[in-house]
Amino acid sequence: MKIATWNVNSIRVRLQQVLDWLALEQPEILCLQEIKITNELFPVDPFEALGYQVMVSGQKTYNGVAILSRYDSTEVLEGFPDYDAQGQKRLIAATVGRIRVVNVYVPNGSAPDSPKFTYKLEFINQLRNYLQKLHLNEEHLVLVGDFNIAPEARDVYDPEAMEGEIGFHPEERSALAELKDWGFEDVFRRHHEEGGLYSWWDYRAAAFRRDMGLRIDHIWATPALSALSVDSGMDKTQRSLPQPPDHIPVWVVFDAKGIAQGA
Repeated sequence: MKIATWNVNSIRVRLQQVLDWLALEQPEILCLQEIKITNELFPVDPFEALGYQVMVSGQKTYNGVAILSRYDSTEVLEGFPDYDAQGQKRLIAATVGRIRVVNVYVPNGSAPDSPKFTYKLEFINQLRNYLQKLHLNEEHLVLVGDFNIAPEARDVYDPEAMEGEIGFHPEERSALAELKDWGFEDVFRRHHEEGGLYSWWDYRAAAFRRDMGLRIDHIWATPALSALSVDSGMDKTQRSLPQPPDHIPVWVVFDAKGIAQGA
């Protein structure tokens, strides 16, 4: 079972690129962020034609998340049950087979002295509260999405230059570490320990050509589920296509038989 995450920075603009990638890679689940479209305008038909059930929590112009699944999905939740996230559509969750999938788009934060940075930290804290209230870390649960934070120095092209900047600020990393301590493993790192592997590059300053990237898109799983992972990766080729999103797909493959057996 392949689970992937991708911030597409407007599904309208990148629809064909996403459809082509789905047809090629055939993930069972694809979680999208920053779809920038309302639920009723989301292009459901072409995804259903590829065999995907579509679940959307959209917003005009900004934000928005979606889950595409080849399996029947239940218990769909849009947003936090008891926190409105300032009206921003940044979380969608669903039970897909025997896995609870939580897809998030963490706020960027703008600048460390901005109210948006305070909101970013608040959002991460609310996400931890949500998990504590509704789930146990013994479950088969996967948390995926654009976290907008690089956890470690090896996830940043120049950690010295980036220290204290958005995406690699110590307060962000501390908040993310507390979230992880709820009971997650970074599944990508289970299979790739080396540095220099990035999921996002700025459009400016020829950042992609110079490989000035950050690893800010993540797939975390609870221990029982992470132990069933067999591979992980990123598709860097997607960033070199015409008019690409600034992020690339990140994916993990799990042992479907083990999941079905409840291992």
